Amino acid sequence: MHRRHLLSGAIAAPLALPAARAIAGSADPAFRFAFVTDCHIQPELDAAQGCRQCFREVAHGHYDFVIQGGDHVYDALEVDRTRANRLMDLYVETEQVMGHKVHHVIGNHDCFGVFPTSGVAPSAPGYGKQYYIERFGPTHYAFDHKGVHFVVLDSIGLTPDRSYEGRIDAGQLAWLAKDLAAQPRGRRIIVATHIPLVTALSIYEPEEWTRTPHNWTNIVNAREVLRTLRPYNVIAVLQGHSHVAETVTLNGIPFITGGAVSGNWWQGSFLGTAEGYMDVAIDGDRVIASYRGYGFRTIERRDVVI
Repeated sequence: MHRRHLLSGAIAAPLALPAARAIAGSADPAFRFAFVTDCHIQPELDAAQGCRQCFREVAHGHYDFVIQGGDHVYDALEVDRTRANRLMDLYVETEQVMGHKVHHVIGNHDCFGVFPTSGVAPSAPGYGKQYYIERFGPTHYAFDHKGVHFVVLDSIGLTPDRSYEGRIDAGQLAWLAKDLAAQPRGRRIIVATHIPLVTALSIYEPEEWTRTPHNWTNIVNAREVLRTLRPYNVIAVLQGHSHVAETVTLNGIPFITGGAVSGNWWQGSFLGTAEGYMDVAIDGDRVIASYRGYGFRTIERRDVVI
């Protein structure tokens, strides 16, 4: 089962954001970064050309770094090792165009051989998340930048029947609680996850997405994660996976879903969101996110009517 649907649409002109500056009364300067998600690189459909086009634009942005929100390739879930390696090699080579430090988030399509249709045995080298780890390192971690603590989560819960669901496992939840408890009081926190914690997508997602063997739309134990986050100064959660540009604000926290570099898997726009990425500016506790198209043109399809 593929999360792809043939759609098309338009994107609004990107908003102009202020250059980084010092925040009045604060030792921490403002800064900007790019949230680049769902690249789904592949040799077909001019995907590599599209990624390069996007990454060149990011390279010219005044960004301190980039967060890649997952689904680097299309697709490692149901292919053999030769194809999977070809895809990841293509991504790693193409990413160099950005010229910025990149922090990576694991996506479901970044897990190798999980679907039985791949013909890959679970005992095969690189199976599952090891494929991602070989290239990018740990699937969950944290880093600090200019007074903000960034937490990168692994939201891909691999299931015994060789599928996946959105889930933050118990070990990771314990790590998250310990990591946050070690932060100074009031420290600004930004969370990055591939599968969304909070989204309205279930209201408008294509009907075939509701017929998956597990919940592929959002993190099923989101309440546990939100309880862990609640005592802290979380100023934003960045999300990928759904290919829509959407922000849902809950208890003052913006849950920002970052669209997709690949749009509708390199076949036009998806639910009105064209190919693009998020430009994110941090100014004190304010998070200003603007979805930027980069002008890629590919196969046009008629959008669905919801």
